[in-house]
Amino acid sequence: MKPNHALLALLAAGLYSLPPAALAQSAKDFETLRDELRALRDELNQLKARQAQPSAAPAPNERMDALELKQKDAVVLGDIPGSLRLPGSETSIRLYGQIEANLFKDFKTTAPGELFSNIMEQPLGGGSTGKTAYTAQTSRFGFETSTPTSAGSFNTKLEADFYASCGGTECNRNRLRLRHAYGEYAGWTIGQTWSTFIDLDTLPETVDFSGPPGAPGPRVGQLRYTYSRPGLPKFQFALEDPTNGAKLPNLVARVSKVFDWGSLSTSLLSHEQRVDGVSKRGLGLNLGAGFKVSPSTTLTAQYTRLDGDGDAAFLTGVNTPVLDGNRLRLDRAQGLVLGLGQSFGEKLRAHLALGMMRSSHKLGDAYVNAFGGKGNRQLYQWHAGMYYLPIKNVELGTELLGGRRRTFDGSKGDLLRLNLQARYMFN
Repeated sequence: MKPNHALLALLAAGLYSLPPAALAQSAKDFETLRDELRALRDELNQLKARQAQPSAAPAPNERMDALELKQKDAVVLGDIPGSLRLPGSETSIRLYGQIEANLFKDFKTTAPGELFSNIMEQPLGGGSTGKTAYTAQTSRFGFETSTPTSAGSFNTKLEADFYASCGGTECNRNRLRLRHAYGEYAGWTIGQTWSTFIDLDTLPETVDFSGPPGAPGPRVGQLRYTYSRPGLPKFQFALEDPTNGAKLPNLVARVSKVFDWGSLSTSLLSHEQRVDGVSKRGLGLNLGAGFKVSPSTTLTAQYTRLDGDGDAAFLTGVNTPVLDGNRLRLDRAQGLVLGLGQSFGEKLRAHLALGMMRSSHKLGDAYVNAFGGKGNRQLYQWHAGMYYLPIKNVELGTELLGGRRRTFDGSKGDLLRLNLQARYMFN
């Protein structure tokens, strides 16, 4: 700051006008004040110098620690497609589901107990008293998780819909039903999911929720081990929930392999059937094949051979075991399902499907005499439909399906139905 000459002159005049003692004291105070001002100026200069210097960058390990802390508090993409990483953990979670509405019209009589096709209980005889109905009970929701570990990822899945069985011929199924609930780790699967006996990849698509007869379709509790290595077939072995009070679990073994042109699979089943304390073990065989005719055309086929089934789950349409004195007799049946899928671009696809079940027994043999003439001798059902995708995540389906039930005594029941569907899928 430049000195003010007028101010200095006044100060000097004032100093000279003071007496000598006061002048001496003033000079001493002035020196003290000047020293304090110099000290303050030096401290101010040091402070300015420190502020002008750039701050030191944190060490690399400090930056990594800070980044990890920030990531733990943030929501990021997970390891599963369409999933998110839970904040503060390494677990990825994916929420999914669909809102589905079906409207159908039966041009023949309607089977009891089911909203969708139930050819194994199709009413016998003629008639055109079928009903028109609407339902959204097959809407579903679920979530799956994946957590990395030293031995691979630990995965879980939980899924439910609203199409629960209620045990009556005509009833409201609109209750929560568990579909899948299991965990997977290091090749092991524990919980409820599709039976190892099924080849899901070679089942045809249908708008009808039940699908054609002639193929297995249960979801069961199980303990499964899967051995899979690149370039080799996949081997699976399972202990599955027994049927209708049987004491021993079902034993299932399956081998499958995917090729550039399609896929092949073979499954074997050993299952115990029990009625009133009498049991018998039956066998089952399932063969599946898929063939890619072209990038837009796929052929699928499944063949099933089964000795009886109390739930008719491992082969849709097979007759239940029957007690003949002290002997338990099992129906022996074969099933075949064929499918053709055709894509017409991203917005339109069509399908054809045919399913058949045929019992090896006939009127007059021991099994039919014990079971009765109204058991199913032969079932077949066909599906012709398509899906149109007007916008993302929305599908509109339409399907015409028909079939026939024939019993051991020659009675027949026919099915003819139109099914319209709207489906909204999330994630």
